[in-house]
Amino acid sequence: MLLHISPAYFKLLHGFLPWIMPTNGNLGDKNFQMGKPGHREGATMHVKKYLLKGLHRLQKGPGYTYKELLVWYCDNTNTHGPKRIICEGPKKKAMWFLLTLLFASLVCWQWGIFIRTYLSWEVSVSLSVGFKTMDFPAVTICNASPFKYSKIKHLLKDLDELMEAVLERILAPELSHASATRNLNFSIWNHTPLVLIDERNPHHPMVLDLFGDNHNGLTSSSASEKICNAQGCKMAMRLCSLNGTQCTFRNFTSATQAVTEWYVLQATNIFAQVPQQELVEMSYPSEQMILACLFGAEPCNYRNFTSIFYPHYGNCYIFNWGMTEKALPSANPGTEFGLKLILDIGQEDYVPFLASTAGVRLMLHEQRSYPFIRDEGIYAMSGTETSIGVLVDKLQRMGEPYSPCTVNGSEVPVQNFYSDYNTTYSIQACLRSCFQDHMIRNCNCGHYLYPLPRGEKYCNNRDFPDWAHCYSDLQMSVAQRETCIGMCKESCNDTQYKMTISMADWPSEASEDWIFHVLSQERDQSTNITLSRKGIVKLNIYFQEFNYRTIEESAANNIVWLLSNLGGQFGFWMGGSVLCLIEFGEIIIDFVWITIIKLVALAKSLRQRRAQASYTGPPPTVAELVEAHTNFGFQPDMAPRSPNTGPYPSEQALPIPGTPPPNYDSLRLQPLDVIESDSEGDAI
Repeated sequence: MLLHISPAYFKLLHGFLPWIMPTNGNLGDKNFQMGKPGHREGATMHVKKYLLKGLHRLQKGPGYTYKELLVWYCDNTNTHGPKRIICEGPKKKAMWFLLTLLFASLVCWQWGIFIRTYLSWEVSVSLSVGFKTMDFPAVTICNASPFKYSKIKHLLKDLDELMEAVLERILAPELSHASATRNLNFSIWNHTPLVLIDERNPHHPMVLDLFGDNHNGLTSSSASEKICNAQGCKMAMRLCSLNGTQCTFRNFTSATQAVTEWYVLQATNIFAQVPQQELVEMSYPSEQMILACLFGAEPCNYRNFTSIFYPHYGNCYIFNWGMTEKALPSANPGTEFGLKLILDIGQEDYVPFLASTAGVRLMLHEQRSYPFIRDEGIYAMSGTETSIGVLVDKLQRMGEPYSPCTVNGSEVPVQNFYSDYNTTYSIQACLRSCFQDHMIRNCNCGHYLYPLPRGEKYCNNRDFPDWAHCYSDLQMSVAQRETCIGMCKESCNDTQYKMTISMADWPSEASEDWIFHVLSQERDQSTNITLSRKGIVKLNIYFQEFNYRTIEESAANNIVWLLSNLGGQFGFWMGGSVLCLIEFGEIIIDFVWITIIKLVALAKSLRQRRAQASYTGPPPTVAELVEAHTNFGFQPDMAPRSPNTGPYPSEQALPIPGTPPPNYDSLRLQPLDVIESDSEGDAI
């Protein structure tokens, strides 16, 4: 009898039989070896065991449907509501279904609110008061005038003459017209002039140069005089770029502001071309400025101060900066345990048009932090004794994701140009470094008031004629400020010094004679008085008390708060707990597993249908399958086919060859799952 077997059966046979029998053909030995003994082979056997068990589970198919699984969940869950849906009558069943759906929606809505509140990362601030011995703060003092006029006068000669002519034009235009032909360096003026703007006709404002046609023929002097005497006259600074083809005007409400800002801008251009070491020598030296120093009961002098050059105020001196030595502690609160200074500001040698304020600029700050004294400092007036009582506030922020702060600035995407001073990170340093970086990228030069990175140059009229216009646009740019504020972060740990200031005249009229004699003798070795009330400043800086306040952030909504609120809402509306959520998760997993089983069964049935469609002959017997596996030389008989006839002409008359395999499931006396685990181990 000829048996016609399709090659698809042999392909299936060679892929599946190695899992159920050894390759040596010994079918009766259940203890055959799968490989070499060892841990790896044992692990492989376990993996095959579980894979085979999963294969049998997929072949067996789901034991229940979606409906049966849902009914079982409603009948066995501990959550209130679902059980009543399947136990009550039709009307109550509908009512309980709607109530359960409503309360479940309320729970989800409340959960969404709590989760969104938690993810907003809100903080609460706590204030605590402590008492301990504290380090004395660093004290920075600067003179209000950055340079001594006697030393820098030669650099400002042309600018001062031009400034005097401008003031003559503003104050006495009739008299200044007669002396308008004197020699002035108008190259500075032509680059950035001051103009008068008549805004009485807002549709056609008139712009007139202060010097009229005396140097460039812009307008007449008589016209400027009329404009200047009119109420609608305003003074402005003209800033041009691209060889004067693009100009903007910076308006001022007062001529005092206009001429001061114009002079500072022109002086900045001059100072930017002078090496910093020369500027340091033109400023006030510490031995002339610091006349007397006393810290607690210990005497000190100018050698106990660290000198830095600050462009706004020239040479500044820092006491107790903590760069090379340990910070000095304060023994006790009170004036007798603080810092006492007597300073001479040399007001008679101030630059007349550059420094319009007389006094000392001072600032209290942490050790190893850069003093941004122009923004955070205070003035002490000359001829007075200024007492400053200090209270300490310590700020502690949580950091990401609660507060956008940084510990050392390493994650801030801005190069710190103040890093050469070896100081700690501060948001002021970041903002100024960011502005200087924008200045270099947009104007191709750096501003004189900020540190300069290596390889770059300061802006000046000679090398960068358009820098003033570019600087003004960048300074007024809102986008630039927002960009820098967005990139810079506050420091997570900060110390702030709150000051209580009181002043009194010093020295008194009764004592000023001998005090000035003694101070003059100590500094200048002169029996004559070389000091005056206009230049003397006395400072007393001390802790008011050793109580310090700590302002600390903490999470307003932590994970405990979130879980308690989620559980409270779920228990209130649904009467559930964490175990109910586990039950719900279990039913979801069962739904997914049933879906996977059905999809696998569907794919298997489709594959079997395609295999049956490609094979129309009778299936092989078990004996032939075994023989084909153990004897690779075995080939089934293939009947010759005629092109004019069907594949098997006598197929309907032939009986099914061989004996069909027994139905093993019908012989089982125990549940399938119990025997399945035993038989799988034997099969492996």
